[in-house]
Amino acid sequence: MSKNKVDISKIDLEKEREKITDLPGLIEYAHHAGSAIIKPEDKGRIKGTAVAAMHDQTDRQFRQLYEQMQTLIEQAKYLKSRVEVSERIYQASVPFQPVIGKVYFLYKKKDNSDLLSMVSPEEWGKNFPYESFEAEVRLMSDHTWEIVKTHNQEYNY
Repeated sequence: MSKNKVDISKIDLEKEREKITDLPGLIEYAHHAGSAIIKPEDKGRIKGTAVAAMHDQTDRQFRQLYEQMQTLIEQAKYLKSRVEVSERIYQASVPFQPVIGKVYFLYKKKDNSDLLSMVSPEEWGKNFPYESFEAEVRLMSDHTWEIVKTHNQEYNY
C-alpha cells in the first residue's frame, strides 16, 4: 500500500474553511457520503408544467362556458318558437274551449289561416283535410302554449 503524501503548504486553508459548517443542512451539496442526493430544480420545466396545467384548466372552463352558451341559445330559439306559435294560436280558429294541460294540434288550412284541433295528424288518416300540420301544443296554466313538437322537431323541455 502506497501512501500519498499531502503537501500542506499547497492547501488553501481559507478556501477549505468555506466547505466546513456548523449547520450542514444549509449547504448546497451533500456534506458526507451518506447524504441525500441534491439535484438542482429545473425552473424552466416547472414553469412550463404549470403554464400547461393552467392552459388545460382554462380550456376546460372555456368549453364548459361554450356548452352553457349553446344551451342558452337553444332555449332562446325554443322560446322564440313558442311565442310565434302562441301568437298563431290566438289568431287561429278555435271551435272549442281549450283545457289547461291538454294537448292540441295546430294546422294550416288551405286558405293559409290556422286552426287549433283536438284531432292528431295520425287520427285523420288518409282524409287529412288541411294544408299542413304545424305543431302539437299544450295549454299551460298561465295560458301560454308549450310546444310538444312541430312538423319537423320534437321538444323535450
